[in-house]
Amino acid sequence: MNTRRSWPAAHLEEARAFNAAKSPMRGPQNIDGLRETRARRAEQQPATDPDAVALTAEAEGRRVPVRVFTPRDAAPNGIYLDIHGGGFYMDSAERSDARNRQLADGLGVAVVSVDYRLAPESPWPAAPDDCETAALWLLDHAAERFGTTRMVIGGASAGATLSMTTLLRLRDRSRSEELCGAALQFGTYDLSGGTPAGRLIADEYFLQAYVGHVDDRTAPDISPVFADLRDLPPTLLVIGDKDILLEDNLAMTARLSAAGNDVDLRIYPESPHAFTSHPTALAATARHDIESWIAERIANQERAT
Repeated sequence: MNTRRSWPAAHLEEARAFNAAKSPMRGPQNIDGLRETRARRAEQQPATDPDAVALTAEAEGRRVPVRVFTPRDAAPNGIYLDIHGGGFYMDSAERSDARNRQLADGLGVAVVSVDYRLAPESPWPAAPDDCETAALWLLDHAAERFGTTRMVIGGASAGATLSMTTLLRLRDRSRSEELCGAALQFGTYDLSGGTPAGRLIADEYFLQAYVGHVDDRTAPDISPVFADLRDLPPTLLVIGDKDILLEDNLAMTARLSAAGNDVDLRIYPESPHAFTSHPTALAATARHDIESWIAERIANQERAT
């Protein structure tokens, strides 16, 4: 389902002007470019107050660092498991601190962000292994640590892809029903180049860095659009109409719906990849929509228990 609405002309013009002034987005094209980008982005870490609590999640003998934010003035009413973006090869949980601090306070949830290993130093399956470890740790320990088991998973770009692969792993363990939703922003769901949507990004370096060693990239743990998508929690997909991944998200929405899932597709006009981080009114509306959807899923789960 796509939520249709009328957009103020001023918001559309602001977004067009911002996009026109912004340099075209393209990720690093080799290992040297990746190192330069990592170094530059590491210098841009915003401070938060209060800061995150750094913990280690552990499950089935695996360990992964996580960063935890809890509401300032109340006990959490739910949990948001955040998986950061960055093409599987850059950024960190810490880079999402400012947004996660706001999310914790605004929604009254505990936000747990996964510091998964990055490619090419640690290619697939390191990242999904780490995200699964964090999810299992939360499912097993959320009640004692946070006083609630109501949990939504989500992420942007590569974080959305990893959120979906984590859901599939949990579903195969018969544990996906313990989550009440997934909020996915502009994920990439075909890393194989086997679909028309996947072929649009087939020359991107992040693919070589993350899965260059894999012969069959249609494996669902890599390209979840090829998965059996039954029995997943309600899912929100957010995408811009100028995003190269639009077709990929349309395909994933169709497959989720065909598998019998509750799926909500939101397409935002004049919006390229990663637009929810832009300082525009349209991006602010999208962020509000995502937060409202997360809050509704948690509230629905509370009423059901």
